[in-house]
Amino acid sequence: EVLVAHGQMEEKQLERVMLSFLRGEADVLVCTTIVESGLDISSANTLIVERAHELGLAQLYQIRGRVGRSKERAYAYLLYPSAAALSEEGAARLATLSDYTELGSGFKIAMRDLEIRGAGNLLGDEQSGHVAAVGFELYVSMLDDAVAALGGDSADEAPEPVRIDVPVDAYVPGEYVPYEAAKIEIHRRVAGAKEVADLHLLREELEDRFGPVPDPLSNLIKMQDARIKLGHAGARTVDFAGGRLAVAPIDLDSRRVKLLRARIPEAVYESGRSVVRVRVPDEPAERFPAVVAAAEAILEAVTEPAPE
Repeated sequence: EVLVAHGQMEEKQLERVMLSFLRGEADVLVCTTIVESGLDISSANTLIVERAHELGLAQLYQIRGRVGRSKERAYAYLLYPSAAALSEEGAARLATLSDYTELGSGFKIAMRDLEIRGAGNLLGDEQSGHVAAVGFELYVSMLDDAVAALGGDSADEAPEPVRIDVPVDAYVPGEYVPYEAAKIEIHRRVAGAKEVADLHLLREELEDRFGPVPDPLSNLIKMQDARIKLGHAGARTVDFAGGRLAVAPIDLDSRRVKLLRARIPEAVYESGRSVVRVRVPDEPAERFPAVVAAAEAILEAVTEPAPE
């Protein structure tokens, strides 16, 4: 049996594949460079790397280290088209791995890599840039916009997220996720979710990795859930004042207003201003669930198909 693993797979699917390979249920694993670090499969004794000349020296060193991790003799085959097709740096990288095969050669390989690529210039502009300051995702987004502009295509502008001004504890607790980088990643994924299904998958992943989701993080997910639903309904702002929620703009005809009031009897619709107002409890613990319920009711009213 042959298994396949790559970084675009869902986490649970990837986990199943790797556990199957660890248990010896398959003899061959075809994968991307996702396996370059963090894996210790003692039974793996043969590695074949396709187009090895296109990988960096550090990558090749890490990948080569996936085999030979037990007393069994292991083999690593680094394939490339032909010597004539290799660049000078590519040939130097492969030669380095061929020269240093003994245990503990990592430092020597790192020094050779420094010689091949150059150390850069601390005070000059070599190997410098602003990607770290900008953030990789924003950089890619800006790059896509620039490419689209040069190609004469107008990049599709993402709609502004719905603004919800409701006081509620919504964050990732440090005692639940102690790693700062992981907390930032969770915030990013919650804020970047475009569909409710994305949030359901994220919640399942969090419960699998960290345990039951605490209330502040659950509120954060529910807040984004409400944003998505209200955004699909056409809303842009949700304000809380005087014991009422004001959701705008929402366009409802008389039939849809009746549907909304069937779900939320206290809802008031101001057609001239396209605003839905809903009375909510004063208690903060009860107020936020009322916001979530209002978002669901408004979305149902807006998307209810017209009778034939």
